[in-house]
Amino acid sequence: MPTQYAIKDLERLSGIKAHTLRIWEQRYGILKPERTDTNIRYYTSDDLKRILNISLLNCNGFKISKIAKLPDDEIIKQAHSILNNYNKESDQIDNLVLCMMEMNELKFEKIISNCIIHFGFESTIEKIIFPFMRQIGNMWQVGIVNILQEHFITHLVRQKIIVGIDGLFPEPLTNPKTFLLYLPSNEMHELGLLYCNFLIKAKGHKCLYLGQSVPFNDLFSVTNIAHPDIIVTTFTNKMESISTQEYLNNLARSFQNSTIMVSGRQFFIPNEPITLPKNVILFESHEQFKNVLHSVNFAFNVFKPN
Repeated sequence: MPTQYAIKDLERLSGIKAHTLRIWEQRYGILKPERTDTNIRYYTSDDLKRILNISLLNCNGFKISKIAKLPDDEIIKQAHSILNNYNKESDQIDNLVLCMMEMNELKFEKIISNCIIHFGFESTIEKIIFPFMRQIGNMWQVGIVNILQEHFITHLVRQKIIVGIDGLFPEPLTNPKTFLLYLPSNEMHELGLLYCNFLIKAKGHKCLYLGQSVPFNDLFSVTNIAHPDIIVTTFTNKMESISTQEYLNNLARSFQNSTIMVSGRQFFIPNEPITLPKNVILFESHEQFKNVLHSVNFAFNVFKPN
């Protein structure tokens, strides 16, 4: 992570507009930027931590005029008090950003464990972890986060979801469905799919989780043995040798006796529409995925190809 931040970086990380930050800086002196040898203004990691805490207080009813009069240790104390109340899931996202900046695994573990106690596992993953991961992705794209920090956080989140899966003891179903989950070749972003694994098992269905970067031809050896009712996969990146549409058509044609559930940003690229084959269902969020699992018609007669 860079040790120098532009005001636009503070805006992206705190959610406070650069114009507002400049006003606060001039009127209240809450930030004191330094300058490079070429007289360019920049902010430090301490400035970033300070503005994150100030943003948290401001979003929870503190007026900026009051915050500006508080010493740094009192700002930190008040921010921690809000975070420890666990009233809002969104407050914890800023807390996790600080963990990432510090690469503090123990603090991360404590925050997530407490969030699970207060909000439950699913709300923690859906309303805290995934929005936080999206924010990390945006930060990585503009160079605020480096790849090692992203890997550090991704590994910790992955561990949490796996622990959640291991802790499941659902009531057995009389007619469980068999799901097969995988990512296509060169797809490595598996956290969303791994969470689908949790949701499926929590409902008592069977789940074959193949994980990242599975070659298309290798699917046949598994499906010939397991005969999955539903195949779930995600398309995050463009493929190198085939379009998403062609791959999807091949998948639907090759597994005509299975319902195929898909998601991913490749389905939402402007001016590049994808037509869904008749045995394919698109889900845009885990909430939609859960709605399918909760459906009273989950005998899959309504989804099964004719």
